[in-house]
Amino acid sequence: MGEKAAYSRVLLKISGEALAGEEGFGIDPVIIKGIARQIFEVVTDTGVEMAIVVGGGNIFRGVAGSAKGMDRGTADYMGMLATVINALALQDAIEKLGLETRVQSAIEMRQVAEPYIRRRAIRHLEKGRVVIFAAGTGNPFFSTDTTAALRAAEISADAILMAKNVDGVYDSDPADNPDAVKYKELAYIDVLSRSLRVMDSTAVSLCMDNNIPLIVFGVKEEGNIKKAILGEEIGTFVR
Repeated sequence: MGEKAAYSRVLLKISGEALAGEEGFGIDPVIIKGIARQIFEVVTDTGVEMAIVVGGGNIFRGVAGSAKGMDRGTADYMGMLATVINALALQDAIEKLGLETRVQSAIEMRQVAEPYIRRRAIRHLEKGRVVIFAAGTGNPFFSTDTTAALRAAEISADAILMAKNVDGVYDSDPADNPDAVKYKELAYIDVLSRSLRVMDSTAVSLCMDNNIPLIVFGVKEEGNIKKAILGEEIGTFVR
């Protein structure tokens, strides 16, 4: 534990799309091993307490299913189950490196994960275990971004790290607009008023109400998770 972290406890939000790699679907073993290696190095080098919320968009997205005629509640529950698959894959990759983890699911499935219990999650973190929160909030109509904001507030995280395919927050989609401008720093109220695609409005409001800073950065570049935790200038800082 040679390096001093800027935060003692963080929540890392990993989008499901980030796990899919170039294929855009499913789990890329190279990507997930790379993310697991970054998490292992950060926790062992800095001693930071880390919780993780992982999305499920690489397998199934509830909103997309609903748009194609599925019942929204059913589609969202399917999306929650997709996050459990990602959580188990990430757990396996992290534990193969020698770091203890626990998966806690908001939907009970005791054969594969612990039920989500706030006090137990905090105790795991205090013991140096990485806790992966799966199945969203356990309720339809809430995104995994909202889950990240909610769990961060519940465990008193110092910051939320948003690991995405893009390297920060832009004024427009950089994939469509080569002249898109990246923001270095934003206030939460700016994110809401400008309708910037950082996280949904419910999640942004939760972060704002609980004064939880947010760091949005690209997960593809090796070492970015550590840079964010060490407090280096990276991506976009929202507060």
